[in-house]
Amino acid sequence: MEELLEAVEQILQDKPFGSIQRFVLSQSWLSKTYSEMARESGYARDYIKEVGSQLWQDLSEALGKRVTKKNLHLIFQQYKDNEIRESVPKEASSLEKVFPDLSLVGKMEFPSGPVPLDSPLYINRPPLEELVCDEIMQPGCLLRIKAPRKMGKSSLLNRMIAHAKEQGCQIVYLDFREADEDVFASLDKFLRWFCVNASRQLNLMPSLDDFWDVDMGSKVSCKIYFEGYLLQYVGDSPLVLALNEVHQVFEHPKIAQDFLPMLRFWHEQAKQDQIWQKLRLVVVHTTEIYIQLKLNQSPFNVGVTVTLPPFTLKQVQNLAQSYGVDWSKNSQGAQCLAPLHAMIGGHPYLVNLALYHLCQGKMNLEALLQTASTPSGIYSQHLRELLTLLQKEPQLMLAMEQVIAVDEQVELDAIAAYKLESMGLVQLDGNHACVSCELYRLYFNQQKGKPNRTGGGAIASHLI
Repeated sequence: MEELLEAVEQILQDKPFGSIQRFVLSQSWLSKTYSEMARESGYARDYIKEVGSQLWQDLSEALGKRVTKKNLHLIFQQYKDNEIRESVPKEASSLEKVFPDLSLVGKMEFPSGPVPLDSPLYINRPPLEELVCDEIMQPGCLLRIKAPRKMGKSSLLNRMIAHAKEQGCQIVYLDFREADEDVFASLDKFLRWFCVNASRQLNLMPSLDDFWDVDMGSKVSCKIYFEGYLLQYVGDSPLVLALNEVHQVFEHPKIAQDFLPMLRFWHEQAKQDQIWQKLRLVVVHTTEIYIQLKLNQSPFNVGVTVTLPPFTLKQVQNLAQSYGVDWSKNSQGAQCLAPLHAMIGGHPYLVNLALYHLCQGKMNLEALLQTASTPSGIYSQHLRELLTLLQKEPQLMLAMEQVIAVDEQVELDAIAAYKLESMGLVQLDGNHACVSCELYRLYFNQQKGKPNRTGGGAIASHLI
């Protein structure tokens, strides 16, 4: 594989050959389909296919012979027969510095919030980190990072920001949880708060009165403020505008229906206006919130969408060693951890919570698994939160009961299937669903027939 990547890099020379092209090439070498690549990377299938088509075209032009996904092995063998190449050791990349492989130091803290940049407890999920860091360097990009709560969105965002800083980008990081409720009283007030915070992050004095025009409206004034003030200030440096916890905006439909299409418009401006190419938009949100947006007004059917996958068994084993769980080493350790991985499906927060309790020495793995789905287990609060959401929307609860009733996949209504997947409760193959982990099957089986004490109301549905 390494020979292949080095050979293609030499063949293409000045043609694009970044992390996404490398990923498509390596997965094609392994005979993966574009759909499989999309599922593994979090990128859309059409985007992966477009990258692949351009890659085969560039290789065909450079080699003077037709290169396709199917004849890749044959073409490379012919190339090896004609070329003798020397391998050159590479220095550690900036990505390796941002995502270090550290040994455990210091006392373990209870799993809560983003994993610090220098923590040994951050687990890479290749090729996710490299793909995200590569995408943020693309002019005018719009990157969306989405996943259920506690899947590691903020931890990934912080590492992407650290990488962008290393590459000379200016950073504006806004977390919408910081906004007071009255900020959402009107679009004008919200956008003024938005611009003032962006200015402060760049160490600029806010100058809204010089750019704000009531007659032109808040959205146009906000655009002019960025275009004529903030983007001018950063000079030739890219400006990364990282928006975290954007689902807070979704709870205010009148704001969201103007703000989100505005972000989309800014992204589209980069296609025709060079100054907007300096802006790199990153939108991070949970998938437990839903808002009815027209697709042609939403920023979420453009740009690149990244979903965070669960940990593999090997990644769980690596994390266990960082926690100091000594018995987790070698192949026997992996076998011991397999029941835990099956129980919680590789969910990052649930894995960290289990390993934290195991490394404290107050609970062994057998006891943890036996009590996992019970009120006395370590996951009781997490499970109650999910139950509360489902009980507020009876149709979802019925759909979940269908899924856990059998061991096979169950065909669900498209909306119910999408919402349950957004909560992380099921895995989908089309509209066919199966429970995402044994923990949820056990817990919701235990809840069947119990009275609903949460009262009425409608669930905050899930983001399209």
